Amino acid sequence: MYLTNNLTALAIIPGLLLILYVYGKDKVEKEPLPLIFKLVLFGVISCILAGEAESIASQFLPSYAPGTLEYALTTSFCLAAFWEEILKFLALKLGSWKHPSFNYRFDGIVYGVSAAVGFAVFENVMYVAQYGLQTAIVRAFTAVPLHAFCGVFMGVFYSYAKKASVLGMNGAKFGFNVLALIVPMLIHGCYDTLAFLRTEASTYGLLVFVVILYISAIRTIKKNSAEDYKAGFYPAARPIEYDVRFTDDNN
Repeated sequence: MYLTNNLTALAIIPGLLLILYVYGKDKVEKEPLPLIFKLVLFGVISCILAGEAESIASQFLPSYAPGTLEYALTTSFCLAAFWEEILKFLALKLGSWKHPSFNYRFDGIVYGVSAAVGFAVFENVMYVAQYGLQTAIVRAFTAVPLHAFCGVFMGVFYSYAKKASVLGMNGAKFGFNVLALIVPMLIHGCYDTLAFLRTEASTYGLLVFVVILYISAIRTIKKNSAEDYKAGFYPAARPIEYDVRFTDDNN
């Protein structure tokens, strides 16, 4: 029981730390904790649904030998990346699109990471329970951040879609929503393809890919956090006191 509890904690902590990091970068207006918890829960539900969807969809795909490029690409892009990112996006949109707190661009990143971490933590608990401590350690630095960072990029474009919606720009809204799906799918699919190939070259490639993903995601978080004071969707959403403080800091 003690070992099981420790493994469960190890499966949960990386996702929790990622949410806390992003939440701390929301400088202008903190998001309500009940909304964060709801999005995490929706992310958990999306993970359960993704497992079912992938199981059904796999019956209609060609069968390839594990370790081949065809197997890696089909499993990665047509199953994992496709269904998981679609269902995470639905969890994100159903949980936050109409919420009154969604009024700044960085909010989308907070929401996207929350839903993605809910997905990742539930998936991680299942993997760690089955494969143990080594899997918990490896996934803490790879698979869990992958989902969270996909949530970062999904959240950025999701916020642009919300801003376009507020401005009545329906074409741009549609385009940004498509990007909120396509970009995470490409990231997720490339990661999984390298992981499924299981060759020495693909392992090194995966490590390089993960490092680049870390750098890109953290830079995106920091950039959007720094610019969030001027990224409100509504004129009334921009706090005057924050504007004054920003101006004073730059004098």
